[in-house]
Amino acid sequence: MSVDSGEGALGSPGSSEGVGLLPIGWAWADLNDLRSTDERPVTDGPFGSNLASRHYTESGARVLRLQNIGDGEFRDARAYISMDHFERLTSHEALAGDLVIASLGDDLPRACIVPQDAGPAIVKADCIRFRAHADISTGWLLRSLISPATKRHAAASLKGIGRARLGLNGIRSLPIPVPPAAEQHRIADALNERLARLERIESRLLVTQRRLEKLRDFVMLAAATGVLAWDAAPQQMPIAGSPAVKDGTLPPLAAGWRWARLQDIADVVGGVTKDSKNQDDPVLSEVPYLRVANAQRARLELSQVATIRVAPKTLDKLRLRDGDLLMTEGGDRDKLGRGWIWEDRIENCIHQNHLFRARILEQSTRPKLLGWYVNSAARSWFEANGKQSVNLASISISKVKLLPVPVPPTDEQAQTDFVELGERVLARVDRLVNACETGLAHTTALRHALLAEAFAGRLVPQDPDDEPAEDLLKRIRAEREAAEAERKAARRAAAQAKRKSQAKSKVPVPADASPPPAPTTDTPLPEGEQTSLPLEFNA
Repeated sequence: MSVDSGEGALGSPGSSEGVGLLPIGWAWADLNDLRSTDERPVTDGPFGSNLASRHYTESGARVLRLQNIGDGEFRDARAYISMDHFERLTSHEALAGDLVIASLGDDLPRACIVPQDAGPAIVKADCIRFRAHADISTGWLLRSLISPATKRHAAASLKGIGRARLGLNGIRSLPIPVPPAAEQHRIADALNERLARLERIESRLLVTQRRLEKLRDFVMLAAATGVLAWDAAPQQMPIAGSPAVKDGTLPPLAAGWRWARLQDIADVVGGVTKDSKNQDDPVLSEVPYLRVANAQRARLELSQVATIRVAPKTLDKLRLRDGDLLMTEGGDRDKLGRGWIWEDRIENCIHQNHLFRARILEQSTRPKLLGWYVNSAARSWFEANGKQSVNLASISISKVKLLPVPVPPTDEQAQTDFVELGERVLARVDRLVNACETGLAHTTALRHALLAEAFAGRLVPQDPDDEPAEDLLKRIRAEREAAEAERKAARRAAAQAKRKSQAKSKVPVPADASPPPAPTTDTPLPEGEQTSLPLEFNA
């Protein structure tokens, strides 16, 4: 067997990667060369005027759209048209087992196989239906289309501004490595079996990861309210209501804890508003400042921190200190209030006006206890008290100051114990989360390794008795040419028959035939007609 190592075996002809050496018995072919001998094996969807959202119905024939095409998976996003409408668009029909390829969007070419239970269906615009020849494995074809090498080849042909487009001709000309027909099925079956096992493992890891995220929220809340301790004795505690906010039901607190408003235990301020006019003034100090993107759920993302020019008095007023809690003012509604504690990792750093800063007064609580609460139970409070505009939600500083927060006993050692207990339990949760992330990274690496082995011809044994791919492609080409010749002959025969039928319907008139005699008064006339009298004019 002669192959390139790794992905080199999938290097496409004429690409910047050079011509890859294929395994013995394999050959290159354009996707269009692998189509079936049907009359319309490759088609895109109808124009929008023939199929638009206004044509959708509650039931009937399925409309396969870009939303249905995942990267190797069919997504069950449903839309229907009436069966009468479907009958007028059957040239765009997609059958179970057909490939559907996205020609618009991200990560092109995305593709999937139409499932067996799809029922009557057609493709919409920007979706290409491809019906492979009977001797080409659709499973193998799908894996080839969504392989990294094919996507790199397609990237050179992408067009469009904003959303990338790979036209019908670009899809037809995609280079595909073709093994012998029997080997295609062996590889596809082996890949399906191994990838299915990987997907089951991956699914379990993702479920575990989601459960651990919920567990982390629970631990943060329990630590922030004191109930994480074994002798907590949780109980519902009252708080004076405020007509300006909706508090809802607050969680129970450990014995000795109480509720307070954020403004009672912390100084809450907004940040700086960027003034583009002052950004070129050399007199002003250029300092780092945090934006909404830096404030994530229970952490600060500091890999990219912007700078801003501000007056010295603004820097003195907004300079962050160790222990300050940062919270978002705007964004998606479920992300209001997210953020974390500043740990003085960047000198002279301030924050923008879309972030609130809470600075704890007189050690009434610990920053982590406050931060854990804001990122757990307080999330529902922020959602309830936020204001939604057309695209974004926001919350005012006056409302944030009224956020109910749990306050621990004033004993400093007790506060330290609560923080240390929360840190220990969260560290265990984080180790489990990291283990899941490591497992997911391994599944991704295994998937890439499996595909590399498949495209290198090493995943399953080769059989020297298999028909070589070159012979397979020649046979497909000959079958398609013969089918097309038959269709042309059938069309010619139909056209000749039509012309003969039209000729027979016309009665020939002899060239020397005399005109019919004019009726006379002695000739009886059919009912309803009258005699035409000759007119004579004297000179």
